Amino acid sequence: MTDTIALQPREPALAEPPPAKPDSLGRIVGLDAARAIAVFGMYYSHVGPWAETTGDWKSFLMDLPHGRSSALFATLAGLSLVLIAGGSRPKTGRPLRQAVVKIAIRAVLLLALGTWLTATGTSIVVILAFYGLYFLLALPFVKLRARTLAILAVVVGLGGPILIQWLWTVTTTWMEGFDARDPLAIWGGDGLLSLALNGTYPAVSWMAYIFAGMALGRLDFARKAVRVRLAIIGPSLALLGYGGAWLAGKLIPAAAEPDYTAFDEAWSKALAGQDSMNWTEEQWKEFDEKNAWIYDKLPDEATGFDWASLTAASPHSGTPFELAGNIGVAISVIVGLIALLGYCGKASVWSRRILAPLIAVGSMSLTVYVAHIAAVWYLVDHPVNGTGYLTGWRMWGVFVVGAMVFALIWRRFLKRGPLEWIMALATKPAKFVK
Repeated sequence: MTDTIALQPREPALAEPPPAKPDSLGRIVGLDAARAIAVFGMYYSHVGPWAETTGDWKSFLMDLPHGRSSALFATLAGLSLVLIAGGSRPKTGRPLRQAVVKIAIRAVLLLALGTWLTATGTSIVVILAFYGLYFLLALPFVKLRARTLAILAVVVGLGGPILIQWLWTVTTTWMEGFDARDPLAIWGGDGLLSLALNGTYPAVSWMAYIFAGMALGRLDFARKAVRVRLAIIGPSLALLGYGGAWLAGKLIPAAAEPDYTAFDEAWSKALAGQDSMNWTEEQWKEFDEKNAWIYDKLPDEATGFDWASLTAASPHSGTPFELAGNIGVAISVIVGLIALLGYCGKASVWSRRILAPLIAVGSMSLTVYVAHIAAVWYLVDHPVNGTGYLTGWRMWGVFVVGAMVFALIWRRFLKRGPLEWIMALATKPAKFVK
């Protein structure tokens, strides 16, 4: 007679996880599709065209990917962290410790990869090293409930931009000394202070996206009530952010812009008749020494705390209004795709087929993101013939189509993308954590 007791695992943590629920399919492919949209939006920000005019509907549409794509990517990153830690059913004990180690390993690898890519001299502000720091900062919070994480997102979204603005009003010469000893900065990447405080994606404010994504990861998207609430919260946050910025801009007068007229006239006069387009660093240094008087005409920098600057919602302004608006857009995109691809009956089945290229790209978002940085480095920043290719609609289209074709073909033979496979392999040691 079979000994059924002997066949049971001795520790619950060692048991095979239960098969995925059918409802979870919509979440998986929905998140992959959202990641692809974020990646393609960043493609557009880096190599796509810019609007020739401002204030019309065409410029509005062309401006949409800027800032919002990277914010969507960051929100999805926070959501993924919580999924590793158990999602709506948080892990405990040994499984949780293993998840924390996996996240820490991923963080270190992203820090290293992002620093290396930045050190290559790419014109793109690489976000991966910032993500590495975000992941490390998020580790103490992976067990928190959705409501607590949402509160943290609000606190960081309000306090982070104020702290950054305050830093502009105080002496920060100490930062230079810190950077001189920072290994990340010495190796040519973004230093720790840049990653945390004054870089393009500073953690002190961008952790709002991470916490918002982590809060989403704690929710059960299989419940219709959850999806309906998020479908209301997302657009409402977007309206609060972008509409609030518009209203605040009307009520709070903007600070007077410095007058650069005298400096511009002196600069143009000093350069008159000279072809400075191809000057070397030595030539520019010689010019600066010879015309040092020009810099005396620079207007005095504004001092004091500029509250008006916190009322904007333009891309990468990093204000509370932009953060709220971007989180609202991210929530809307995520819940919309999850609902479309998982909870609309036959329409979901057809949608998954139609959006298969998008889903494939999202399943290997790290690979296609790094690939486009390499392509820009080769085609635009450091071309072999010395003349880079023109950016615009054509290059963006080629990048998008190339990513979809590659992802579809790769997925046909292998489950993970190349860099995703390396990342999974690197986190294998986490299973030995007791």
